[in-house]
Amino acid sequence: MLAVAGGEGAQMEKDFDSKLRIQSNSSNGGTAGGGGGGAGAVQRSKSFAFRAPQENFTIQDFELGKIYGVGSYSKVVRARKKDTGIVYALKIMDKKFITKENKTAYVKLERIVLDQLDHPGIVRLFFTFQDTFSLYMALESCEGGELFDQITRKGRLSENEARFYAAEVVDALEYIHSLGLIHRDIKPENLLLTADGHIKIADFGSVKPMQDSLITVLPNAASDDKACTFVGTAAYVPPEVLNSSPATFGNDLWALGCTLYQMLSGTSPFKDASEWLIFQRIIARDIRFPNYFSDEARDLIDRLLDTEPSRRPGAGRDGYASLKMHPFFNGVDWKNLRSQTPPKLAMEAMAHSSEGDDGQDSWNPAHIGDGSARQNDGNSGATSSSEAPGSVTRLASIDSFDSKWQQFLEQGESVLMISMVKKIQKLTNKKVQLILTNKPKLIYVDPAKLMVKGNIIWSDNPNDLSIQVTSPSHFKICTPKKVMSFEDSKQRAWQWKKAIEGLQNR
Repeated sequence: MLAVAGGEGAQMEKDFDSKLRIQSNSSNGGTAGGGGGGAGAVQRSKSFAFRAPQENFTIQDFELGKIYGVGSYSKVVRARKKDTGIVYALKIMDKKFITKENKTAYVKLERIVLDQLDHPGIVRLFFTFQDTFSLYMALESCEGGELFDQITRKGRLSENEARFYAAEVVDALEYIHSLGLIHRDIKPENLLLTADGHIKIADFGSVKPMQDSLITVLPNAASDDKACTFVGTAAYVPPEVLNSSPATFGNDLWALGCTLYQMLSGTSPFKDASEWLIFQRIIARDIRFPNYFSDEARDLIDRLLDTEPSRRPGAGRDGYASLKMHPFFNGVDWKNLRSQTPPKLAMEAMAHSSEGDDGQDSWNPAHIGDGSARQNDGNSGATSSSEAPGSVTRLASIDSFDSKWQQFLEQGESVLMISMVKKIQKLTNKKVQLILTNKPKLIYVDPAKLMVKGNIIWSDNPNDLSIQVTSPSHFKICTPKKVMSFEDSKQRAWQWKKAIEGLQNR
């Protein structure tokens, strides 16, 4: 079971363990991996037998490695189980934040849905556990990284590469949609690659079961009941969602079209200087195709980006047959996709051994959620000695990095980390965009005036540039002349420290 609920202070853990518990027992409400449900209302049950059990593990049972990614209330970290040596992608979720932001039902739904999905193109959930401050989901580790990274490293993909990846996404989406689920956040960052290069869809935090879904859903585990709630990532949101229309399978097919465009071009089709401008381009269907796109690729993307959801290939009466039969997919062996040889992966320039047995790029358990504030005395901000230097994890995505920040970069310079933070001063707190690049360069920018407000003099010497973390949200950047305090509302203080120190020791 994954217990999630409200409560504050000393009552929090008790509440999580009692108020909204998901019962794990022998009574099976009908799992969707092999059917079970049929048409009608979403399957709902007070009891549910989980395939992936809740274990009595603790975070100390794992050796934590590099951070795969960071969300508003979660982190995904490479974790090696000490007794078995098995590597997982451990999703660590902050209980207090989940309760405060009313995300309980979303977290439960993601857990329940992942438990019932059984497809080679979808990340698997193996087990869950929890402690006073955090919920943990042990997911399948995809050692090939994100498809986004492959696009970034190669500049853009060849049409053969894009065809292979798109076909595997189509295959997995067909399965998801056949169960009556809408993913609602398909994008290159959520398409992970196995060590041998096959695609797996991840991050079901925005999933939406349709009324005739074959998935069993508990009464207190559901996505929004509002038909048009905005979820997902700006550059991949379809126009009907912006126009407050109900969610449909066509939402994912629009995102597939945007993703295919990004594979072939290196950038998303509606990318612009702000979310507002992105939305205007989406509503106006302002698409500009590069001249090197083949006719087949252009036609498929054009059809997937149809403003009428039901006309998108895969969403009409012919279902996925019309999508698979499109000329772009000529030559694809749909029955044997997973036995085909994937495109060769472009490796990270500073990649470490994937085994992690030597503790390289490891992450101190004291850094997790509220635990970091309790286990760190806040004086030195020092990390565990097991945290080896030499690796910088990319936490910014091309779509969270608006092009308006590009003007502050030089030719060939790339962003390693970027976040809107509060610069805390004696009298006022001011929002600034904090940017760390590979030059290396560390600056903060006024987001309204688009002016550099501070250039923190870089030094590889920790005596001249150091980072002190005082809580998951608060950190200080210290130089010989001054100390600057910042607050990151997404609780990425430790990620800032890790990124800066990793760059110092590159």
